[in-house]
Amino acid sequence: MFGKKTVSEETNTEDQVRLVPILGIKPGIYLTVLYTLIILLILFFALVYPGLTKPGSLVTFSSEPSGAAVRVDGVTLGATPCGIFIPRGKRVIELVLPGFQSYRIEPEIPGRIFASALFPHKEFIRGKLQSENPAAALILAAADYAEWSFAGEPTAAFQIPLSLSEGAYRAGPAGTDPQTHEKFNEILKASLRFASTRAGLRDLLRAKFLIDNGGTPPSPVTILRSAEEALTYLTETPGAAAWLAAILPPEASDVLAESFWYQKDQERAAVLGPSVSLGAGGISGKTLEIGALSFQELPPGTLVQETPFPHAGTVEGFWIADTEVSAEAWDVFLAGEPEWRAENTQALVDQGLANADYLLPADNPSYPYPTVPGVSWYAAQAYCEWLTRFLPPALTSYEVRLPTEAEWEYAAKLSQWGALPLEMLGGLWEWCGDPFAPLSFLPAEGEIIRDINSPERPVKGGSWVSSPLTIDAETRASLPPSSCSPFVSFRPIIAPRDAP
Repeated sequence: MFGKKTVSEETNTEDQVRLVPILGIKPGIYLTVLYTLIILLILFFALVYPGLTKPGSLVTFSSEPSGAAVRVDGVTLGATPCGIFIPRGKRVIELVLPGFQSYRIEPEIPGRIFASALFPHKEFIRGKLQSENPAAALILAAADYAEWSFAGEPTAAFQIPLSLSEGAYRAGPAGTDPQTHEKFNEILKASLRFASTRAGLRDLLRAKFLIDNGGTPPSPVTILRSAEEALTYLTETPGAAAWLAAILPPEASDVLAESFWYQKDQERAAVLGPSVSLGAGGISGKTLEIGALSFQELPPGTLVQETPFPHAGTVEGFWIADTEVSAEAWDVFLAGEPEWRAENTQALVDQGLANADYLLPADNPSYPYPTVPGVSWYAAQAYCEWLTRFLPPALTSYEVRLPTEAEWEYAAKLSQWGALPLEMLGGLWEWCGDPFAPLSFLPAEGEIIRDINSPERPVKGGSWVSSPLTIDAETRASLPPSSCSPFVSFRPIIAPRDAP
């Protein structure tokens, strides 16, 4: 009534869909078949298809020591410990760690067809890596540690690897042999020369604890023993207190500065004596001409260096060139060693012996001609080796080489005093032969220093663009040995072959 529809009337007016039979098959039947096929298809692609198209196994790799690169068929895929999916078939698997013999196997990797995506077949491979020379393995880690020391103090956004302590963990078990353990300690002492940041110092201390405990976490007893050895070394090494005061956080540095040890170290530095002193006989005045170069004889003496921290040492006698190598002298070298000519720059760059600025002249009238510009450290070394062939018979036990930092500074201070008629400041920076170490005053075995192979070489003396107020005989800097610059050249010396 009143024009409204009843509920039954509304229901009857709705559209209704009715499925009709297909080929005489009732809807209930073919829908059931369709749904079943869809479910089977889903199950096929989820449980069977992955095993057919990508058969293989999830292989878990581990090694002793850990950190070994995992190579499958020559391709590096990770580092132990790790899990890697490897396709089915015969594979060549290697675990590789620098300084250790590689672990190599050729297993048949199985696969699983059903449910391989959800439950892959699992294999486990564990390799024990051996090292014939554990000290060499630790030296490789120390070389990496030295290279990272030039990256500066890490920040929250920039971290550096714990190269040295990781190497100590790997080589540590071999340290149970007393001779090997002593070698390890010598490597750590050489590495200390690169502990120029707090992060580097932490890495080195961690390495010391691991070495003294056979590569395993230290016990309270070994911690005390390691700390005692470290403190003994530091208290017996001049300049170590000043270095620690400079590197530690301000609060710890203030405490150290008030210690008896620090005060004694400062007193010892204050009474080192003059910065350079000659042995008996003084300057001989003897000169030696070799080709286009003239050398002056310097007697042995004592040198006190203030940089990086006050320390004294002796310098053996040697001959030093009056000037940096001239373009004329360099051209004679190139005539005999054409591979070092400018037209071969790209070949030298490819070998890592120079950069693109090799032998490029300085486009500035203030350049101190006729000095040869743009010489890499490697090129300077090659020149010295070449010139050694022309030494007179009386110097057959000598060699031409680049000076060490101490030898260069010894000659420069004698020149500043007026004892030598040499100009060694403000011409060009001059390459030195020894590896650059931020803490070069710390003692270490010469052989190990060479093995660690610092990534940079020292340059001394400043250049023609340096302010005289900022450069003196103590000033030191460093560059990668392949660097070439119009601000850097070299001045060779003649010294006994067995000189340190």
